[in-house]
Amino acid sequence: MATDFIPSQVGLTKRENIKPISLVSFSSIVRNIWPGLIGEAKMKRKGNLFDRVCSFENIHLAYLKARKGKRFKKDVLSFSCELEKNLILIKKDLEEQTYKHGRYKEFIVQDSKKRLIRAPLFKDRVVHHALCNIIEPIFEKSFILDSYACRKNKGVHKGIKKLKVFLKDNKDEYCLKCDISKYFDSINQNILLKIIKNKIKDQKVIWFIGEIINSFNQETRIGIPIGNLTSQLFANIYLNELDQFVKHSLKQKKFIRYMDDFLILGNKKELQEIKEDTRSFLERKLHLHFNSKKAEVFPILKGIDFLGYVIFKEYILLRKSTIKRLLKKLKRDLSQEGNQYNAWFSYAKHGNAYFLREKLDVFP
Repeated sequence: MATDFIPSQVGLTKRENIKPISLVSFSSIVRNIWPGLIGEAKMKRKGNLFDRVCSFENIHLAYLKARKGKRFKKDVLSFSCELEKNLILIKKDLEEQTYKHGRYKEFIVQDSKKRLIRAPLFKDRVVHHALCNIIEPIFEKSFILDSYACRKNKGVHKGIKKLKVFLKDNKDEYCLKCDISKYFDSINQNILLKIIKNKIKDQKVIWFIGEIINSFNQETRIGIPIGNLTSQLFANIYLNELDQFVKHSLKQKKFIRYMDDFLILGNKKELQEIKEDTRSFLERKLHLHFNSKKAEVFPILKGIDFLGYVIFKEYILLRKSTIKRLLKKLKRDLSQEGNQYNAWFSYAKHGNAYFLREKLDVFP
């Protein structure tokens, strides 16, 4: 089946009529906006989603997304040989609620640190895309502007660009920078599902999400696998609770988060208090903990080590450890020389590194 479906045509619904809110009901919402988990605030929950998830058009679109860049891999070719049959089986398993998530293939990737990746079977990757096609736009509307990981039209360089905008304000002299310890391995599945239920009321979709969440660490119900597409979305949903707390409760405008790394600009005394407030919130509400070595308040003049760069008000430097790692990879694997040069160039062009590039003589 070669026809590509148009993503914008999948799962469209008519715009709902917006009813005016009375002053009394609005006040009630304000009073209840932070009662516990941020997700517990009164909000419009979404129903009637399961038919859209299970539609053949959505599952086919999910297949196209899952195979992107991997068309000639063995498992993709095997699935594609009987494409229509396999897509219909997925549709049937979902509609009859008999779908069971498959096993994971585990391997280690080492960049800045070792990471255990758990890759799902291709069939399950298709299923993940089918779910995210429908629920991601719903949650995306509730995410803050300055969360930059695993989102469309965001990313590392847009996060750095926004930080440069924040740094232009000469009022701020200090930065609070924090990292959450073993984030993916620490997410509480019960809390995650509770947050999701506050936005999604379709019980069949909740069952579906539960099947994916329960495919990992059923005994402890702690952690989600690095390697699942859904894990990226779930991780953003989970820490959106922190985003809303910082933005609306602590009223911090100069806040940027990239997955489990975040920073806030301000004055020293205020940031020390914010550090303790966020620590308390994470521990009480989300059962997460700071990495004690990476939670600090420091002067902006020292430069902000963030997302692979060291950012100052007037310029951006490349992180020394990243430079060493890229060069080490190049020396170790000459067969990947072209790819490593491309990686180096893509990284270096975003920093003030002309003389370093000339010194290393990696460009013609």
